Amino acid sequence: MPKLRFAVLVVAVLPGVVAGGPNVALAQAQVQPLGPTPEQRAACQADYDKFCLGTIPGDGRIVACLRRQSDQLSQPCRKMLDSNGK
Repeated sequence: MPKLRFAVLVVAVLPGVVAGGPNVALAQAQVQPLGPTPEQRAACQADYDKFCLGTIPGDGRIVACLRRQSDQLSQPCRKMLDSNGK
């Protein structure tokens, strides 16, 4: 009888595990990459080096630093910041 209960448990739980598999993979695929994109880096690297070199990355600190210097940023970097709304 214990073997039968285990089999029933496996059959009852297995569909939920299988159904959750694709959802987990889909959720992982939608995670945003950390750090700037290559386009953002190209547009703002010189401005970062000039104004924000000592800023520790994370929690939007670099973007905040660049925004504080907005009137002195290069046109490509300013445009990139404005287009991203960050």
